[in-house]
Parts: sequence; C-alpha cells; structure tokens
Amino acid sequence: MSIRIFIFIIIGMMAAAQLPAIQPLLVWQRPLIGDGEIWRLVSGNLTHTNWAHMIMNSLGLAIITFIFRRYLTSQRLGLLILAISGFIGVSLLLSSMEWYAGLSGVLHGLFAWGAIQDIKTKDKLGWVLLIGVIAKVLWEQVSGGSASSAELIGARVAVEAHLVGVLGGVLFTLPQWMKKRIANDN
Repeated sequence: MSIRIFIFIIIGMMAAAQLPAIQPLLVWQRPLIGDGEIWRLVSGNLTHTNWAHMIMNSLGLAIITFIFRRYLTSQRLGLLILAISGFIGVSLLLSSMEWYAGLSGVLHGLFAWGAIQDIKTKDKLGWVLLIGVIAKVLWEQVSGGSASSAELIGARVAVEAHLVGVLGGVLFTLPQWMKKRIANDN
C-alpha cells in the first residue's frame, strides 16, 4: 500500500473517531483505563477535542511524513504510530492527566524519529531539527502550551504528550542502532 493511501486511511480513522457516538469509546481516560479499557492507551491518540484539532493534526501528519518520506513505508509508519501511541498512553499514566485526546504527541515522536534518521544519513539538518524539537518540548514544560492552540482546540495543550512523544521517537530508533552495532561487532 502506498504511504499516501495509508495516511488517508489514518485521517479517515481520526475523522471516524470524531463522531459523537464513537469518540467517548476511544478517548484516553484514566479511570476507564484503570477499569480495564486498555485500548484507550492507543486509541486516545486518534481522538480529538474538535474538528479544528483533528484537521490541524492531519495536516501535521501529512507534512511530517512528507519531510521524512525517504525513511518511511506504510508498514514502518503504522508501526511507529502504534508504538509511539502506546508509549504515550502508558507514560501519561505517570502524569496527573485524567483525559487526553490528540495526535500531536505522536507527531512530535515521528518528527524526532525522522530527525534522527537524517542524522544517521549524515544530513546535518537532522541535528537542527532534533535540537529544535527538544528545545520546543522543554520550553513547553516551563511555559505551558501555546495559548492560541489551546483556544483553537478548546482544551489545554497536553505538553506532557509532546515530551513523551519525543522520548518515544528517540527510543524507537534504538533497535536499529543496536542491530547495526551488533552487526559491526561481529
């Protein structure tokens, strides 16, 4: 399957997750996860607070996958989205958050992952991108999220998800690095 078709499928899934009958069944909610609804650890990343939020994240997905398209296949993108979503979902249990919706944490993770792929291929811009996304999430930890974004999405920007998304994106580059190290040692 082409990556373009796969991206349209993901955007379609996010649009379906916006439907009033479906969104409450998928959003990340601490009490319901505690009651055993563990799919919310992943599915919460596909839900959004409103249509503007979903469209903004859909555009972000399209842009990030375009920037890093040379490293992505639909299978790799699917695995990254699933892995980063799960990492965010579990990591947010360590925060005080009770409710979460949005793909922005995953987008931050994909961006960090892509920047590291650039670094690995000796593209010096990769370092600029990685340092930039790290600086952004660190700044958000101090200052909070963008007020204009919060107004647009009708909720507080979940800067915790951005931070753990970047951590997840970095962590998910480690298996490739370890595989290469083991091959070089042999």
